[in-house]
Amino acid sequence: MPRPTPRESLGLTAGYHSPQVDVRVRLNTNEAPEPPPVEFVEELTAAIADVAWNRYPDRAARPLRQKIAASEQALATLTIDRANVLVANGSNEVLQSVCLTYGGPGRSVLTIEPTYQLHSHIARITGTDVVQVERNVDFSIDLPAVVRAIGERSPSVVFVCSPNNPTGLIEDEATIRALLDAAENVGALLVVDEAYGQFARWSSLSLVDEDRPILVSRTFSKTWSMAGLRLGYAIGPRWAIEAIEAVLLPYHLDAVKQLAGELALDHGDAMVRRVASLVEERGRIMEAFSDMPLEFWPSESNFILFRPTSIDGDRVWHDLVDRSVMIRNCAGWDRLDGCLRVTVGTAAENNEFLAQLRDVLNAG
Repeated sequence: MPRPTPRESLGLTAGYHSPQVDVRVRLNTNEAPEPPPVEFVEELTAAIADVAWNRYPDRAARPLRQKIAASEQALATLTIDRANVLVANGSNEVLQSVCLTYGGPGRSVLTIEPTYQLHSHIARITGTDVVQVERNVDFSIDLPAVVRAIGERSPSVVFVCSPNNPTGLIEDEATIRALLDAAENVGALLVVDEAYGQFARWSSLSLVDEDRPILVSRTFSKTWSMAGLRLGYAIGPRWAIEAIEAVLLPYHLDAVKQLAGELALDHGDAMVRRVASLVEERGRIMEAFSDMPLEFWPSESNFILFRPTSIDGDRVWHDLVDRSVMIRNCAGWDRLDGCLRVTVGTAAENNEFLAQLRDVLNAG
């Protein structure tokens, strides 16, 4: 008997995966290298005892959304409250919900390549066409080309990742404003993916306004050391949040996740210290890179993209794995042949990575 078959449009869609290998130093998935504060874990453990397991969670996640609004207010010019906040199971669900709301058959999203692969992947699995515009040779945005493509192709959504994954480059305010103007001219929503925003010198949250089509997506996975929880959020005008909420499944955010998010926000000082430490370590790695036979891109994230010049990048990756050090092989991205990406870890992990990388490059 014939088996059910997936829709044909999924036949060209490869999954997005990172190897999960048992190694001594794992620096391939941009996770926080240290767990959240012990106090947070203790508070969450105690709070779980009071969860009404037989009842559905707060469907609107009102306390969590209000606390997120308060925590991000300092970066925004708009007075934001919970109606400006969308919460989801990781920022990937934010992106998926955007595509379900504003994408679909007969519509398109625009991506600026190379960038986070889930932007185009999620668009395609929601039946949305993808318009791709190439970056400049140095991976900066070719702004005239992007603005022209927006005007000619009229996408429903424009995705920009800042800091960009996998390059680590940040877009300045003038660039984001120009993209917002272009999107607004064709009735598109500009989505600024700030999964790594806390590591950067400025945030597009300052541009969020009730009268402009801009949504900023963030996550608890990186700076809040909560990748295992899968909690993300977006901040934007109320009309956009309300529209996107219509595609969310009922009670999609469980009670424990909501509790964890609320409690984590009480430890903002610890988060700021972790970010400052990682930024310092990021600078130390880039300084060490300056004395090695490789090229790298200045990062404002918690990772650094680099390309060995004296030996093939794929070989470097395999040699590091043999030495129990895992980083990301980015050869699968267009235009990133030979490129590798390392997550900033603890000082000890970074020391081990740098020592092993030097040995591999010297062995040639």
